[in-house]
Amino acid sequence: MRALLSVSDKTNLVDFARGLAARGYELVSTGGTARVLAEGGLTVTAVSTVTGFPEMMDGRVKTLHPAVHGGILARRDRPDDLRAIEAQGIRPIDVVVVNLYPFARAAADPDTTVEALIEEIDIGGPTLVRAAAKNFRHVVVVVDPADYRATLEQLDRQDGPGVDYRLSLACKAFAHTRSYDDTIAGTLSSVEVTDGSLSRGAPPVEPLAPDTLVLTVGRQRMLRYGENPHQTAALYADGAVGFGGAQVVQGKELSFTNLLDLDAAVRLMLEFEEPAAVVVKHMNPCGVATATSLSEAYVTAREVDPLSAFGGIVGLNRPVDRDTAIAITSTFIEAVVAPAADAEARTVFATKKNLRLVLVDCTSAVPDLRLAREVRSILGAILVQDYDRVTEAAAPWGGNAAHPGPELRVVTTRHPTEEEWAALRLAWRVCAHVKSNAVVFAAADRIAAIGAGQTSRVDAVKVATMKATTDLSGTAAASDAFFPFRDGLDAIAAAGATAVAQPGGSVRDAEVIGAANEHSIAMVFTGRRHFRH
Repeated sequence: MRALLSVSDKTNLVDFARGLAARGYELVSTGGTARVLAEGGLTVTAVSTVTGFPEMMDGRVKTLHPAVHGGILARRDRPDDLRAIEAQGIRPIDVVVVNLYPFARAAADPDTTVEALIEEIDIGGPTLVRAAAKNFRHVVVVVDPADYRATLEQLDRQDGPGVDYRLSLACKAFAHTRSYDDTIAGTLSSVEVTDGSLSRGAPPVEPLAPDTLVLTVGRQRMLRYGENPHQTAALYADGAVGFGGAQVVQGKELSFTNLLDLDAAVRLMLEFEEPAAVVVKHMNPCGVATATSLSEAYVTAREVDPLSAFGGIVGLNRPVDRDTAIAITSTFIEAVVAPAADAEARTVFATKKNLRLVLVDCTSAVPDLRLAREVRSILGAILVQDYDRVTEAAAPWGGNAAHPGPELRVVTTRHPTEEEWAALRLAWRVCAHVKSNAVVFAAADRIAAIGAGQTSRVDAVKVATMKATTDLSGTAAASDAFFPFRDGLDAIAAAGATAVAQPGGSVRDAEVIGAANEHSIAMVFTGRRHFRH
């Protein structure tokens, strides 16, 4: 039996090769891989010995030979294949262990020249991987060091590795070469040609909706379960941006729904620069507040709707301190997500062993998120859109009430007061993160009531007023889309709100503006809708 090893990533290579040798495999290798194996005390057959040709052109040609590929591609259940390689003195190769030149690492260094990049384009490696993956029924192909242990266990089976395991490795191998080629194509597309000379330019901006959408992400972990315990789920990520780099400090394993709620909390926290806290339930905020201290912000947010906060997800935009941790652990909370937590806070959280503490600093992910596409699945297809940005509320509202900002328009006789401007901005930022149809009531520093996910806008107002734990008199309200009739505005007025923000754009805008004037409500058109389905 023969195993061919030629790897760029040499993690655990020697131990794996020892395992192969112990199981009777002759080790065939090239260049640096052969040297590492020899230094590890292993006997290695050089590829040049197998092919009868030396490596050529600085290693550009070494495994591209029938003696290698005939041994890989021969179908063991085809007597004619076996006769063909026997006639040429070719021995079968049963295991192929290959991963590719570190092109992505070289491309990430702006000082790497185009000529140096080109030399990092692997030719023989992908050919070996694809040949072995094509013949997966008879050849085991391994491209990931994480699969070494399982592969040795499979080789110890009485009948050898099962077809299902072989196929899984082949799929992973083809994904490896596909990702590799995508990286090369993307990098070379930024190369600039001037009078025949090549130089590296800025990476091209990929369009939101390319003709072909290729998603290459690796599975980071299996999840506790999906939306329901009978559903299997996993987390995939590309790199360590956002939740790809999240640290789960304590608590039970995360489920699919946990991560959806954690994501909803973080997305909303990104809207705030001041200390802020949010409590999320089923991807909807049920409490949001800002304050001078994180603990005060959390307690205020929790008390917006303490019944819904029970068993919820807490999002914080500052490192968690002891006082905040004590406040959080005073009731049942499923999970906390924050950029960091100090030692005292971690000690407090540790007293609640089932509470999940997830640390993820998404501040660095903001530029990526603002430019990123969002992908959602529907039956037999996927939908793609760019990230919804509440850019019209990035800066404080108000100041000069007659000219509140280029995207805002006061459409009523009465203009908002400074306090109403602050409350409107808070309500508007939160409203964009509430499932539509949504109506949110707010004071300047906290949400007062939320009506989420209703099939009519007036019902959203009714739900918010029904759930309110405080008097809504003097609050400001925000609607994620325009009012199709005046009934929603009338209901907001009846609840006690004195100012409203909405996109505008209804055929009945004049009627709704008239209703606002009747109630002496200050109303602002933002010019932008924020549905969240």
